[in-house]
Amino acid sequence: MGNVFGKLFRISTWGESHGAAVGVVIDGCPPRLPITAAEIQAELDRRRPGQSDIVTPRKEADQVEILSGVFEGVTTGTPISMVVRNGDQRPGAYDEMKDKFRPSHADFTYQTKYGIRDHRGGGRSSARETIGRVAAGAIAKKLLATALPAGTVEMCAYITRVHDIAVPADALTAFPTIEAIEATPVRCPDPATAAAMIERIKAVRADGDSVGGVIECRVRGLPAGLGEPVFDRLEADLAKAMLSLPATKGFEVGSGFGGTLQKGSEHNDTFENRDGAVRTSSNRSGGVQGGISNGEELVFRVAFKPTATILQPQATVGKDGQPTELMGRGRHDPCVVPRAVPIVEAMTALVLVDHCMRQNAQSATFNP
Repeated sequence: MGNVFGKLFRISTWGESHGAAVGVVIDGCPPRLPITAAEIQAELDRRRPGQSDIVTPRKEADQVEILSGVFEGVTTGTPISMVVRNGDQRPGAYDEMKDKFRPSHADFTYQTKYGIRDHRGGGRSSARETIGRVAAGAIAKKLLATALPAGTVEMCAYITRVHDIAVPADALTAFPTIEAIEATPVRCPDPATAAAMIERIKAVRADGDSVGGVIECRVRGLPAGLGEPVFDRLEADLAKAMLSLPATKGFEVGSGFGGTLQKGSEHNDTFENRDGAVRTSSNRSGGVQGGISNGEELVFRVAFKPTATILQPQATVGKDGQPTELMGRGRHDPCVVPRAVPIVEAMTALVLVDHCMRQNAQSATFNP
């Protein structure tokens, strides 16, 4: 089972949704990086359940404990181990799912592959696994700020669509601030669209249903040169990172699928000399060309499907292969996208730090 991500900056997540705890081990973090539990906790607080009335009501403090790898406020260069204890466990809500497969969930495929599964909230296939990713991502964000010139890299992720409600194309031309993104529980920086999204999520929750959406991520200040031209292309590693998240069904960078509607003469980003540096006049490439960052803003989007577990009766089959009916129970997000925003940021930071370290090892271009 693949539980490790990254090459030089590696993380291993562990734990189940309704087990005793979840956590992460980071291997490859350089020494002397200043980091506190409070900095990591701030990111986990953005991901935790129960933070608003449009997410799962499960009450978890998601309090992080640093077990190793940090001494007197700085990293030591040894493996960093972090744990978050599960508190509000209600495994009994999943008793019916022990012998029945939830539609569009991992139950059937997991059972078929391993012959055994933890049915309590989905076990390892639960989005609660992403706690470890966010905790590691907080350290990656801090490291990214030190690996490159101070203050040059800015990152933000935010929601651009929930169901069929989308932010107008001309509403997000400027780089959104964290204050604008965090101003509403739906984490959409356009207030009018955010209000409509919230109402839609509340409406489907009242019907026991769910909806999906799209998250856009933007990173500016990246230097040219991150990534590789063949298998380890920057956008390929970003795609793997994002599509490894629960409920993801699509990834696109720059113009994405929209670029297929243009001719080469319309889509090409022409080069120009701007203030003594090679830049592009447009950014349909999304900051990546030939698998390598080109110094422009990195822009990509991730599509999330509707939450699979809904509070409506659905036709399914049991482990015995016989037709049956399943009524979803437990506490689930009617839309996973708002809490996925910090997870997307975390995975982005993990990919970028890993590529910074790989570039440093290969050609000493960067010196963290």
